[in-house]
Amino acid sequence: MADLPQKPDNVGQSASRPESFRSAASQPATSETPATSTQSTVAGAERDEEPQEWTAPTDGPLKTPIPVPAPNAKPREPAPLSPEQETKYATVLAQVSQWQTLPTSTAKNAPQAPIADHERMWLTRECLLRYLRATKWKTPDALRRLQSTLSWRREYGADTFTYDYISPENETGKQVILGYDNDARPCLYLSPGKQNTKMSDRQIHHLCFMLDRVIDMTPAGQETTALLIDFKGAASGNVPSYGQAKAVLNILQNHNPERLGRALITQMPWYVSTFFKLISGLIDPVTREKMKFNEDLRQWVPPQQLWKIHNGDLNFEYDHAAYWPALKAETDKRREKYRQRWELAGKRIGEYEDYLKGGNSKSLGQVLEEAGGVADEKTAKSDPDLVAAEVGKLSV
Repeated sequence: MADLPQKPDNVGQSASRPESFRSAASQPATSETPATSTQSTVAGAERDEEPQEWTAPTDGPLKTPIPVPAPNAKPREPAPLSPEQETKYATVLAQVSQWQTLPTSTAKNAPQAPIADHERMWLTRECLLRYLRATKWKTPDALRRLQSTLSWRREYGADTFTYDYISPENETGKQVILGYDNDARPCLYLSPGKQNTKMSDRQIHHLCFMLDRVIDMTPAGQETTALLIDFKGAASGNVPSYGQAKAVLNILQNHNPERLGRALITQMPWYVSTFFKLISGLIDPVTREKMKFNEDLRQWVPPQQLWKIHNGDLNFEYDHAAYWPALKAETDKRREKYRQRWELAGKRIGEYEDYLKGGNSKSLGQVLEEAGGVADEKTAKSDPDLVAAEVGKLSV
């Protein structure tokens, strides 16, 4: 993978970090609000206020992220769930909704700590479905992996990394979130040839952080992202070791399942090709299917949103002093709106991401309220989605 940082022996182990590394949004809430319906206040937060069109500046190069996809770029409609899949989803939601504590690390017999609001908010309907798909709809495996990811994020500190902490890693623009592909997936450019730091934990933290931020940039209706990996200028010393690749693939495949929509890999020297052959056994078949090598990026990304140095029409220049605060402002704004919608809709596990992203979907509470609740056992058996909505009311 591109920009796979060098990983020292202690990466992935619990380690204390200065308080300045921690984000206020990542800290556990001091109180829990019961998941009651608040439809009178939800309406104002239902729709996104982002501009529907965007045009590139004409007075010089763009130096900030692009907030919306091109007009013709649309997410693909998800396949409808079968009755059996809906029932499995309801089963997983019923279990997850009862979680009150979680292990603080992935170690065996790790101590437990109360589940925090930001962790409950992470457990959306689509999140549960992603883990079900990744485990081939085996509910025990999906539950195990969901808990494993939440414990890993606690252990790894994924929710504590801040822009200030990560900033030195990105001064050369070795990772850039810019534009959207034809399916409205936000694009994350990875350029190993721009490596600017020595081996440290923070190199892998950087990739983890940027994966979270590119997910922040997904529009309503889109769950996946696009990686554009360019090996131009990458010396053999920039190619990660087998162990480092394994660590990064753990983040990508085990803790962000079903998030990769496409990986476009270009300008590979022979030693990178050899490296990919070496790690091919680590790449699951689903991920491998999404990887495209040395193809014309214009067929995958609208030219007006494709960086000119990658054969696009977009005149973009990476200026860290301009780009980094702009990306922070954009993702902070999106995360705050997302959080507000979740709270106003009742702080439910199993909430709809399309609603949380400002799309056209109703909130889980509205779906349940309009259906009048699950009236009887017969109704429950005939509509597993309403069972899921009913379970979603639970406060834990």
